[in-house]
Amino acid sequence: MSTLYIVSTPIGNMGDMTYRAIEVLRSVDTILCEDTRVTGKLLKYYEIDNSDGSGKLMSYHANSSLTKVDQVIRMLQSGKNLALVSDAGTPTISDPGVLLIQAINHLVPESKIVSVPGASAVVAALSLSGFIGNSFCFKGFVPHKKGRETLFKEIAVCKDIVIIYESPHRILKTLSALSEHLGERELCLAREITKLHEQTVRGTATEVRDYFEQHSDKVRGEFVLVIDKLA
Repeated sequence: MSTLYIVSTPIGNMGDMTYRAIEVLRSVDTILCEDTRVTGKLLKYYEIDNSDGSGKLMSYHANSSLTKVDQVIRMLQSGKNLALVSDAGTPTISDPGVLLIQAINHLVPESKIVSVPGASAVVAALSLSGFIGNSFCFKGFVPHKKGRETLFKEIAVCKDIVIIYESPHRILKTLSALSEHLGERELCLAREITKLHEQTVRGTATEVRDYFEQHSDKVRGEFVLVIDKLA
């Protein structure tokens, strides 16, 4: 029976790769990845044989065609074992890999899909926040245009902890919008989690925005916002 492993990779600190993940990447026939260059560096770091430098890697990303999905399906049908990785973190979470999982479940249900858990920015940021609650709502990346205002309105009335991703190019704009919708509701912003310049800033959306306006040199890297539940 063929197997597709969903393998989590480090979100910054290379030491966060699990022993099991390394063994899986060594053992599979092919590794499906967003960027072969990024994953190639990961394999080199952990001394995972990649033969001529590309033989074990196959690109699979948001712009991959249905032909690529068909190719993966044929590999599984022929008994190949595959691993799916993203550039960082856990595949399928705000990640196009979820579409591949859907296709496999539908077209080759006899194949096994196995999770090899590890680093996840969502869980890491939540653990840093200190917010108390048994449930949270993950909204993924904030939309650039369509649906943006709708998302902020949903967050404003959500009774659970809310977690969103944002880029450095739009973080100040997003914090300004959240300040209008959330008032004094607390949030925790985690930046560059597990990396050298990791930082956590807490306060209202207005306070956090003001901080980054005053420290523009820190408006860089990847941002995860954890918003406390509605009081």
